Amino acid sequence: MELLLAITVGALYAAGFYMILRRSLVKLIIGLALLSHAANLFLFTVGGLTRAGVPLLDGVEPATTFADPLPQALILTAIVIGFGVQAFAIVLLRWVYQTTGTDDVNQLQTTDIGS
Repeated sequence: MELLLAITVGALYAAGFYMILRRSLVKLIIGLALLSHAANLFLFTVGGLTRAGVPLLDGVEPATTFADPLPQALILTAIVIGFGVQAFAIVLLRWVYQTTGTDDVNQLQTTDIGS
């Protein structure tokens, strides 16, 4: 199972880097989203895939192994941060497109935004 997840993480990173290297800003945002998903899946995979008991005890007999809650907490934090970054990038892209009329990176280099 870890091999399949490792291949999926590699494919997501490759697709994310490919999309970031495109000329369109929309594709750049999609690439950022793919990289965010790849990082989350990487944290999930590194945390270990185990079928273990919950780490909370409520007076019952404790299990011999527990699931580690740290990777889950890191992934939840990364999801929230990634959503914030994507929302900011979309708003920034909208402003750039309204100001310049293009989302092509090469045309943005030659466009004078001015006041």
